Amino acid sequence: MAEEVKLMKGNEAIARAAIRCGADGYFGYPITPQSEIMETLMAEKPWETTGMVVLQAESEVAAINMVYGGAGCGKKVMTSSSSPGISLKLEGISYMAGAELPCLIVNVMRGGPGLGTIQPSQADYFQTVKGGGHGDYRLIALAPSSVQEMADFVSLGFDLAFKYNNPAIILADGIVGQMMEKVTLPEQKRRRTEEEIVRECPWAAVGKPKNRKPNVITSLELDPAAMEENNLRFQRKYREIEENEVRYEEFRCDDAEYLVVAFGSSARICQKAVEVAREQGIKLGLLRPITLWPFPKKAIASYIGKVKGILSVELNAGQMVEDIRLAVECQVKVEHFGRLGGIVFTPDEVLQALKEKLF
Repeated sequence: MAEEVKLMKGNEAIARAAIRCGADGYFGYPITPQSEIMETLMAEKPWETTGMVVLQAESEVAAINMVYGGAGCGKKVMTSSSSPGISLKLEGISYMAGAELPCLIVNVMRGGPGLGTIQPSQADYFQTVKGGGHGDYRLIALAPSSVQEMADFVSLGFDLAFKYNNPAIILADGIVGQMMEKVTLPEQKRRRTEEEIVRECPWAAVGKPKNRKPNVITSLELDPAAMEENNLRFQRKYREIEENEVRYEEFRCDDAEYLVVAFGSSARICQKAVEVAREQGIKLGLLRPITLWPFPKKAIASYIGKVKGILSVELNAGQMVEDIRLAVECQVKVEHFGRLGGIVFTPDEVLQALKEKLF
């Protein structure tokens, strides 16, 4: 398939991009508002064209363990879910981080806690960016704010996952998953051959060749000293990722006296808030983290002494705001504004919060 421009939902873009980037397998379970990912894959039937496996598992727990098995064989595999479903996958995600296996996870967030609502939310920041599961581990977390980025981040997520042998997650929200925009889909990539997988992933468990011992994929280590060394190695890797893979976007920040920081759909709303503020003579800028981890803390810290205050705008009760405060080390006033329960704020509400909290 050649490069193609189509109108589609964010969830559909994830599915079509997965096929085109040469994914080997998808294992999932339906939950609103991300069900169109699996539905689109089923409708496209990639097993007939590229050989990609698409399977609805019996549960979220089963799905993530199927991903674990595929990743252990060096395959390019992925899963998707929404907030409570990701909670169920966290044990398997921690196992994969401990086994240093690459995979792609998609979370199209909905409101909680508990079953909550099917409306959009950004309240999984703690669950995802802080690790979520047990142990000292990190997920490479990409936050798309457009349908085009939903498509683009599939390939990027796989690339980063395999570069660092670490799970990567696309942390979207119900707005980006459900809205429709024009998307440029990439050209079709072929899936890797078994010989290429063995060469590119020498750690993979791909049977027992005559000339070497089989690899055993596990996160278990009963020797405390060896387990500590494993964790120290993980931390060195995480520092390398923080040094090399930070991504963010700035909008009208050159002369900003105030700064809003927002990701995903919130950033789109805040961009309009910046434009309205400028019309009123308020020098407001927007910094949009694209990688929620590694977090752009140095970029945010660079505004110390330049801005009078920072407003963290999130569809939650205040989660990313903690990382912003850590970045500026109490040298800039930082406040939070958000809506809960699936209610989406307006640009005027953002601007009013800015005036009430920072002026």
